[in-house]
Amino acid sequence: MSTPVHDDSLSKERSHLAASRSALRAMREDVESLDITDVTANWVNAAVLEAQIEQRIKALADLSETPLFFGRLDYLHAPGAEQAEGGEGERFYVGRRHVHDADGDPMVIDWRAPVSQPFYRASKKDPQDVSLRRRFGYTGGDLTAYEDEHLLDPAEAATTSRLLQQEIERPRVGPMRDIVATIQPEQDEIVRAGLAGSVCVQGGPGTGKTAVGLHRVAYLLYAHRERLARTGTLVIGPNRSFLHYIEQVLPALGELTVRQATVDDLVAHVEVRGTDEAATAVVKGDARMAEVLRRALYSHVTPPAEGVVVVRGSRRWRVPVYELEEIVRELLARDIRYGAAREALPQRIAHAVLVQMERAGEAPDDRVQNAVARNAAVKALVKSVWPQVDPAKLVLRLLTDADFLAEHAAGILTEEEQKAVLWAKPARSVKSARWSPADAVLIDEATDLIERTHSLGHVVLDEAQDLSPMQYRAVGRRCTTGSATVLGDLAQGTTPWATRSWAEALGHLGKGEAVVEELTAGFRVPTDVIAYASRLLPHIAPGLTPVASIRENPGFFDIRTAPGGAADVVAACRELLEREGSVGLIAADARVPQLAKALAAAGIGHVGPGEETTHATRLTLVPASLAKGLEYDYVVLDEPRAVVDGEPDERTGLRRLYVALTRAVSGLIVTHATDLPPQLT
Repeated sequence: MSTPVHDDSLSKERSHLAASRSALRAMREDVESLDITDVTANWVNAAVLEAQIEQRIKALADLSETPLFFGRLDYLHAPGAEQAEGGEGERFYVGRRHVHDADGDPMVIDWRAPVSQPFYRASKKDPQDVSLRRRFGYTGGDLTAYEDEHLLDPAEAATTSRLLQQEIERPRVGPMRDIVATIQPEQDEIVRAGLAGSVCVQGGPGTGKTAVGLHRVAYLLYAHRERLARTGTLVIGPNRSFLHYIEQVLPALGELTVRQATVDDLVAHVEVRGTDEAATAVVKGDARMAEVLRRALYSHVTPPAEGVVVVRGSRRWRVPVYELEEIVRELLARDIRYGAAREALPQRIAHAVLVQMERAGEAPDDRVQNAVARNAAVKALVKSVWPQVDPAKLVLRLLTDADFLAEHAAGILTEEEQKAVLWAKPARSVKSARWSPADAVLIDEATDLIERTHSLGHVVLDEAQDLSPMQYRAVGRRCTTGSATVLGDLAQGTTPWATRSWAEALGHLGKGEAVVEELTAGFRVPTDVIAYASRLLPHIAPGLTPVASIRENPGFFDIRTAPGGAADVVAACRELLEREGSVGLIAADARVPQLAKALAAAGIGHVGPGEETTHATRLTLVPASLAKGLEYDYVVLDEPRAVVDGEPDERTGLRRLYVALTRAVSGLIVTHATDLPPQLT
């Protein structure tokens, strides 16, 4: 590989970049100049078209700090042509979006296009008809270097790309960036997996699993635009701070319509104002609660006590009780939603009446059947046999009525488990109840038992290892007819109900057929840091393969005693702020207020997780409970023992510590006044 400094080729590449930017600007101006005055039939169509045009304009924005293209492919033959026939090869520039000139000829090819795939997959062993792969280096938005790889030249040895390594290790300030220029072959295989199948990615810290999931969404939207435009896509993250951190990745790739949410957002049927003890939350999050809810719901269905008489003019039509019982039994056996069966019941009764009418020589039509279904006597029967049920009221009764819970949890929950979920202080109403996050998930389950939840085309679930079985079910309801990309790391599970195996989790999600892929190559965490953190793996996830860092830069790593307490922590932060990039101070939640005061006294500004860092304020003070999924160039980890002791049990505490230790991209300082956990020594 080579990187010329003074080269006519560099000038030509800069000229192509300038021409491509001009072409992109022209594409944007063409859209901005569209006149839809005489195109739409009404104001509704006009509003929809205006919104689509506005989105298109945003998607064509030229971000000055974002390279328009990052690679070039020189094909030996024209793609798709028969190699035996020879033929002239073609050259393609690979970038974040498609750009064409005034004649419609491509100047930049979208990284998701099939012709761009060899940029990520081609190798010396499998060149895929690519004679040259060129990577570009940028400073800001200026093209400053390039690096060539001659895939068909046997004399050139395969080496690691220096530009690729620099891009991976480049310091960052602000939210997460896309990795479109550095996607590796094993990552690309996951990104380009088909829409029909679900994928589960097990990846340790720094393996890029979150970025892979987001780029997979972008790829699927490119490959299946029309279908996903109808069915929708959703990215689910663990908390708002995490979603804020990743929210710019998809827009940078030109995708502006993907919704982002937390699991709590999905199940927000009631206002959550309470919390549960860990033991209580574990029981409420257990998949067995789904059967308890189903039993409780269908206990409202009661056999009819007598037949029903429908009066039509001078005639009286009677449906006997045994026939009504048969109708109810058939509806129960069909295993359809409670609400759908309730809506079907009056129609089934009306059909029985119409059969009698036809036998009597009448010729009733659909209007007659609908009228019979709305008959007062039929409606009264339906109300008594198959009453309406409010899902929140159903859950409230289960959690406050010991006898009702015992009746429907018999043989499912033990007496101790039933006591754990019962509220100490019964609420007067749904509105006054102090619902917990786990209660909201139960209400969502009950809601789905009554009425089917809308399914999306594709769902990405990140940090999935922390979900309870009932939360998996809640997510699974959002993609019953679609597919899912599940991202997580079993070693980073820090909830009492953390996932024990992906097979079990995928079963709760309803995607038991999903393919499980494991990423073990570490791109973000330095070698010394990940090796130190991996000392915890035998104690928290003995079956997992440790992450192997592939970075050339070993990173900065230091363990320091802090006899001066907060003053020593502040000094470490000040030291790291002298370097380029973002800095995170991670501490046990209970120690955050003390450290915030110490930083303020020292005149060091800082922000909290989810807040925007700037070049002037590059320090983020992070409670350990919110560190998951976040990354910083440099990290100061305060008092590891306190991080462990801040959790309800040692194993969860060690997992929390593993998360905190692996947030650094370039360097880590561990400060401690008390002894380190023995698992680290």
